[in-house]
Amino acid sequence: MTHTHREAEPPLTPAEVEALARTAHAGQTDKAGRPYAEHLHAVAEGVRARGGDAEQIAAAWLHDSVEDDALPERWLREAALSRRTKDIVLALTKRAGEEPEAYARRILATPGALLVKEADLAHNADPARLAVLDEATRTRLTEKYARMRALLGLTDAKSGEGAGRRDLGSARN
Repeated sequence: MTHTHREAEPPLTPAEVEALARTAHAGQTDKAGRPYAEHLHAVAEGVRARGGDAEQIAAAWLHDSVEDDALPERWLREAALSRRTKDIVLALTKRAGEEPEAYARRILATPGALLVKEADLAHNADPARLAVLDEATRTRLTEKYARMRALLGLTDAKSGEGAGRRDLGSARN
């Protein structure tokens, strides 16, 4: 098997991953017109607050990079990142024409991915973020995020229960 030069490089530091994600998404905005890096930062902080590890935090910074064409999938595959971080990013990358059920199954089957997706959904569904959108968009997105939470088996965040805790345990296996 041929090894690329990148495989021999030391892994990217958390600061390098953050800087790379910010650069890759520079100029991009979310549906509310805010800089997209704010969403990435919020998801990374959400992962940290939920007890996520460094690999999950790196994946949080990169979770939309391939899907949004900010970074090519080939870059991700060759990047100086752990296999687990790459697997999480790829699990969270929606594929054209993919049904939500298939997307949810892939997340659930990938150790560490559920916690990152939980943080992503929490930020996406933040009432303060949704409040600036028109009513039709707000309703559509609220329903979309609630459906994905249900498919992933996530319960009310206030209850402290749910699949996010199981995900942390599966990461140790």
